[in-house]
Amino acid sequence: MRGSRADLRKLLEPGVKAVGFELVDVELAGSNHYPTLRVYIDGPAGVNVDDCARVSRQLSALLDVEDPLPGQYTLEVSSPGLDRPLVTPEDFNRFVGETIKVKMQQPLAGGRRNFSGRLLEVTADHVVVEVDEEHFNLAFDGMERARLVPRI
Repeated sequence: MRGSRADLRKLLEPGVKAVGFELVDVELAGSNHYPTLRVYIDGPAGVNVDDCARVSRQLSALLDVEDPLPGQYTLEVSSPGLDRPLVTPEDFNRFVGETIKVKMQQPLAGGRRNFSGRLLEVTADHVVVEVDEEHFNLAFDGMERARLVPRI
C-alpha cells in the first residue's frame, strides 16, 4: 500500500528543512508497480541542480530507513517551477493578489470544478478567488490541487 501524500509530507519535511530548504509539495505519480515520488523544494535564492542533488541524497537515506513505499520507485527532486503548487495556507497567503488555478475534488453549486482567477483572501479554512468579477469561496479540504499562474 502506498503512503498517503500527507504521511509522505510529514516524513520528508524535516529532511528537506535540515538541508536548508522548504518542502513545497509531494506527489506520487506513475503506476502502482513502479511509482515516481516527486518532491518539490524551494529556497530563498531559488533552487539549482546541486541543491536538488543534496536534498535527493538526504531524502534517499531517510526513505531507505523508513521505507514508506513498498517495492521499487523513482525519487525525483526539483524546483516547484513557475506554476508553483499551493498546498498550505501559508503558500496561499504568500501569493494574495496573484492569479491562481484551483481544481476542486467535487463540483460546487452550478457544477463548476475549475477556477482561475485572482486570489483575494485567505482564511483558516478557505480562500476567496475572483473569477470574471464573481467571488468564490473555495475550501482547502475540497481542493484537489491549486497552482500559481505564472506572470509572463
